[in-house]
Amino acid sequence: MAKAQVDRKGPDLDITQVILRPIVTEKSTELAESRNQYTFEVHPYADKALIRRAVEELFGVRVVRVRVLKRPGKQRRTRFRRGRTRDQKKAIVTLHPEDRLSFA
Repeated sequence: MAKAQVDRKGPDLDITQVILRPIVTEKSTELAESRNQYTFEVHPYADKALIRRAVEELFGVRVVRVRVLKRPGKQRRTRFRRGRTRDQKKAIVTLHPEDRLSFA
């Protein structure tokens, strides 16, 4: 039996385009040390399966769980102009207990 074709929004992404950058803050560092969870900013069209595959292939680790959240941009004002910060999509990736990542 053939798999159903999934209609994903957006372009087909290469593995190297999925993860934009690691997010290194106090909170994300604490998550990495205590729970083995790492936070990345990801492409807006990336889904959980694609993020899992990208982390496993790029870093050579085993992924247990992927959580995704979208953060809308905020209104900002400078003098007489109004602007908006960009929207962000973040992924919190839980790794197998034996695997670790280092961003040093």
